[in-house]
Amino acid sequence: MTLELGKLGFGTWAMGGPMTFEGQPVGWGPTDDEESLKALRRGFDLGVRLVDTADVYGCGHSEELVGQAFADVRDEVVIATKWGDEFDPAKRELTGYNGTVEYLRRAVEGSLRRLGTDRIDLYQLHLGGLGLDEAALLRDECEALVAAGKIRAYGWSTDDPERARFFCEGEHGVAAQADINVLFDNPEMYAGEYAVLCRRPLAMGLLARETFAPLPADDVRVSDPAWLLFFEDGKPTPAYFEAREAVRDVLTSGGRTLVQGALAWFWARSPRLVPIPGVRTVAQVEENARALEFGPLSADELKQVEAVLRP
Repeated sequence: MTLELGKLGFGTWAMGGPMTFEGQPVGWGPTDDEESLKALRRGFDLGVRLVDTADVYGCGHSEELVGQAFADVRDEVVIATKWGDEFDPAKRELTGYNGTVEYLRRAVEGSLRRLGTDRIDLYQLHLGGLGLDEAALLRDECEALVAAGKIRAYGWSTDDPERARFFCEGEHGVAAQADINVLFDNPEMYAGEYAVLCRRPLAMGLLARETFAPLPADDVRVSDPAWLLFFEDGKPTPAYFEAREAVRDVLTSGGRTLVQGALAWFWARSPRLVPIPGVRTVAQVEENARALEFGPLSADELKQVEAVLRP
């Protein structure tokens, strides 16, 4: 099957608010729900109809915001969410991982309730390193959920091409989700026949911010989880910052902002890539959406970027 994802979506991890795992912050600091709701609706007004969330973002809070924002236009948006993390919403704490079929059945009901909907358009496994034997059982259950009308399609949020392909071998497996951006490419992930939602397309803000003021203590970019590449102790990682500066002029040519150039790279790189930059303000949404007006980098601009970053 196919699912119309469009060229751009918006992510909602940051608007979930503070949350922790094993005592360390894994959210993005304070947030404003009213502004988040306005941002989501502004994206809709500007033609962006894909929104990506997860049950664990804000320990359920992001899903609730998405449900509120699109309650009256539900049939006009594509809602993608994820499962696999157990959490305590009262404590705003991620408590562990669960890759069982039984948990999947519980998780989908929780997401449907928080989203205020009768079906999820794209349901994504959020455990990137799960074994294929376990994943096979989950894929079968996802097919059962499609048959029951609770989800329309499914995919795997993983940076491993083999796992992504495996999940998309199911009849209704249509997409993967992976870390990809102009500074950190992973072409094996989009060598298949499925779409790839690209998380961290702006390198967690490195490709969005011109200046880097101190971040709040409860921002994940300060807590330095092992998978965090683009920041160290809340500051840009020097190697990635230098790489950004090396391609800045190409990305910002033709009147684009750095953000818009970073998004334009995806559309020049492959038609299978769908960047999903995280947003929490109307201004962010407007800047990101305007990248669609500029379109992809030209073939020559793409060649210049690749020559610098991946000679």
